[in-house]
Amino acid sequence: MTTTQTGNELLGNEKTLHSKSFEQALGKKKGLKRLLPFLGPAFIAAVAYIDPGNFATNIQAGSKFGYMLLWVIFASNLMAILIQSLSAKLGIATGQNLPEVARDHFPKWASIGLWIQGELIVMATDLAEFIGAALGLYLIFGIPMLPSALITAAASFLILELQRKGVRPLEAVITGMVFIVVIAFGVQVFFSQPEAAPLMKGLFVPKFDGVSSVLLAAGILGATVMPHAIYLHSALTQRRIVGETEQEKVKIFKFEFVDILIAMIIAGLINASMLVVASALFNTNGIVIADLDVAFHNFEVLLSPGAAILFGVGLLSAGLSSSSVGTMSGDVIMQGYIRRRIPIYLRRFITMLPPLAIIISGVNPTYALVMSQVILSFGIAFALIPLIMFTSRKKLMGQLVNRKGTTVISWLIAILIIILNLFLLYQTFFG
Repeated sequence: MTTTQTGNELLGNEKTLHSKSFEQALGKKKGLKRLLPFLGPAFIAAVAYIDPGNFATNIQAGSKFGYMLLWVIFASNLMAILIQSLSAKLGIATGQNLPEVARDHFPKWASIGLWIQGELIVMATDLAEFIGAALGLYLIFGIPMLPSALITAAASFLILELQRKGVRPLEAVITGMVFIVVIAFGVQVFFSQPEAAPLMKGLFVPKFDGVSSVLLAAGILGATVMPHAIYLHSALTQRRIVGETEQEKVKIFKFEFVDILIAMIIAGLINASMLVVASALFNTNGIVIADLDVAFHNFEVLLSPGAAILFGVGLLSAGLSSSSVGTMSGDVIMQGYIRRRIPIYLRRFITMLPPLAIIISGVNPTYALVMSQVILSFGIAFALIPLIMFTSRKKLMGQLVNRKGTTVISWLIAILIIILNLFLLYQTFFG
């Protein structure tokens, strides 16, 4: 299968995705309608910020420390807005995604190495998403994990069919799944009745309580800033709407930044609501949640069976929507770094094998989710450092080059994220 064929299979055909100029996209639209053609890429990337790994870290943090680490979610979300905006504008300014730019500027051996680590990252991502969706089916319907995994596999192939029909149908379905998660946790926040004063203190007063709280904070950050979302976002904006001049590219980025703000704020609210609900329900009752199935049963006991079902539905929706994002990211990584693609059904099948093996072996699903986040920690530096390097180059970015302040803040964020993830890795294996 040729590169063009498989690329069209995955990200939509050229007419669907890559044919609009800036003027064609705007047409005669006025007001908020001018924004509509630019909405979508950030919502797909934002799915990575609410995957099942986030469920595990946020609920554990809320149940163990109450509202204390809510500020970490807020700070992580601000970092995510900056990082995703850098990725989006790289695609807009260069017409290339991050792996393509890296391939053009790095030696061949470096591109091959980055491709290999990128594929490992995608497999770890898929592990979390696949197991999360299967666990959601198990919790909702009581179907054993292996049959749930097979049902998840079938559902993920159906989502791939949407990808073959173009980006817009996929964006609509993924956005719908995101709002299912919003509704699920919105209802739970309402019924759990969190206390306003400690909630606001946890949001605005940075605080830790021992090494375990720092470890959970690193886990929250690691589950929020995802390398595959960085790769994918640049691909989703690179030829979606093409700017013919520097001025048009700047205008396109301004529209896309609104898309990023909306999507990231929604993702941040979902993550915050997970921690708030866990704090209001579990921490208040002295229950520390280490496993998602335990959280499900406690929702049933402390609230209602309906609340437990909502939790399971949110987990299922997050897992299924995230699985498509992982598959798309894998295609972008392979095509960008080594100019090769494989059929998307084959890619989907290959990345399903590790989670199926883990489920068959009987490994605790929540433990597998946590370990997948540890593996993802290895890949953040390999995506984030090149992203900052390239978006700081005037010759490459034109008028969309980072301002000095943006570059300084970006490097500080990168250093912080890398240090926290190294701490997370050390504590996981030696702590």
